[in-house]
Amino acid sequence: MDAFYASVEQRDDPALRGKPVAVGGMHRGVVAAASYEARRYGVRSAMPSVTALRRCPDLVFVKPRFDAYRAVSQQIRAIFLDYTPLVEPLSLDEAYLDVTEDLKGIGVATRIAEEIRARIRAETGLTASAGVSYNKFLAKLASDQNKPDGLCVIPPGKGEAFVAGLPVSRFHGVGPRTAEKMARLGIETGSDLRAQSLAFLQHNFGSSGQYFHDLARGICHRQVRPDRPYKSIGAEDTFFDDLSDEADLVAELDRISQTVWRRVTDKGLSGRTVTLKVKYRDFQIVSRARTLDRPVHGRAEFLEIGCALLRTLLPVAKGVRLMGLTLSKLDTKVGAPPVQELELPL
Repeated sequence: MDAFYASVEQRDDPALRGKPVAVGGMHRGVVAAASYEARRYGVRSAMPSVTALRRCPDLVFVKPRFDAYRAVSQQIRAIFLDYTPLVEPLSLDEAYLDVTEDLKGIGVATRIAEEIRARIRAETGLTASAGVSYNKFLAKLASDQNKPDGLCVIPPGKGEAFVAGLPVSRFHGVGPRTAEKMARLGIETGSDLRAQSLAFLQHNFGSSGQYFHDLARGICHRQVRPDRPYKSIGAEDTFFDDLSDEADLVAELDRISQTVWRRVTDKGLSGRTVTLKVKYRDFQIVSRARTLDRPVHGRAEFLEIGCALLRTLLPVAKGVRLMGLTLSKLDTKVGAPPVQELELPL
């Protein structure tokens, strides 16, 4: 989906259309999504709100409405399932589809993508971009190529040439630190990566060496997995004012725990590890975790463990601007449906 959260807000509020919009907190938070009008000023998701305002003084901030975004996401998911049962969501606004089993008998992946995009526009009033190719890695790259409202096709035999000129930072699995390491080794593009031997890549990147060697050649063996399990469920919040009083921090943790536990319960999950994240006034981040030998019994115990972890950081020498609480080492309870990863702000 194109600028999904911001596009939903502009769709639902005509006064926002054509204006630079950021979904997130104006004073202390970060940008969760930016409209294309805002992106022209260099505003991007995950950017501190104060930075975004400096770049775009006319930026309009809108409070997130995750219930609305989930409802639209479910509409879009239903459209996908008309074409294939193999849908692997990455987030509320993105998914992989394996259309080998072409339920409508259309016969051409590009035509399937075009029909899905047309239906999304007609049924939700929003635009989507699509990438079509013969593996997940290339389809993902293609989906970002012609945004917004675009379609890009990488046919068999063209994958290696397509990735040759791209920066390796765009490759799935190459994060900022790996990209920096590659740059130090003289690897900045797909072509640079392809020039390295398998032995060289394995020496420098260990078990990921074979994976990077394949990517440079347009090869990816990852399957579309509709039953990919959650790794964690969490929530975090940035406070309007820095907090240091224990009672205030516990009250906020109680509120955050309610959000997390509602998501855990909705998905029919249980988990054994509780992790507390704290960001201080100076942006230093610390975390504390505790793992049980059994699932956490309920929200009360979840909060109790979170509070115990918080107390290991008390008294607070500097104000706390953000806290988060996460449940991991998850298991699906008996009778629960298959699930995917979820990590959302409040």
